[in-house]
Order: sequence, then structure tokens, then C-alpha cells
Amino acid sequence: MNWQKCFIEYKRVFRVHAIERMFERNIGLDDIEQVGKNFEIIEEYPNDFPFPSCLFLGFNKSNRPIHVVFSVNHKDKTVIIVTAYKPNKDKWEDNFKRRKS
Repeated sequence: MNWQKCFIEYKRVFRVHAIERMFERNIGLDDIEQVGKNFEIIEEYPNDFPFPSCLFLGFNKSNRPIHVVFSVNHKDKTVIIVTAYKPNKDKWEDNFKRRKS
């Protein structure tokens, strides 16, 4: 699946959970737009229900790393933002692409 193409071309819907977490973590819609322009998939969850999803890493205009989990509904051409957060250095390697063991 071309996750980035879906993120750019499909309509975006934010789950209530995502909006609440973004507010708590000081992540704005502009941050999501920015990281959505150039991101790297770091985990894929093809069997997630009800739609396949992935975790990606991107950087906002301030070069702040942000992880975003989103799923894709191809039938409705919709990307569903599930959550977004700043990766914790205690849980992620220095490049924020791999979980620490």
C-alpha cells in the first residue's frame, strides 16, 4: 500500500482520541499537515480492524519528531488519524524509528 499517497489524496478524519491527545501533547493540525508531507513508515499493522493502519515518523517545521498512527478506508477514500505523539527517548532509539528492547 502507498501510505503516503493515501495520506495526501484521501480525506482526513480525526478520531476524538487523536484530537484529545494532540491537544494534551501540544500537537496542532499544522504539525500533522507538515509531517504528512514527508514521513517514513516505521511499523505497519495490515490486520488492524476495521482498517489496516501504520505508524509513521515525520518532523514538523521546528524539526520536532512526531509519530502518527493512521488507518486507511479505501472504500470511502478516507484516512483516519488514530493518535499522534512525540516519541519518548526512553522507549525509542535515537532516530525514533525503532523501539528499544
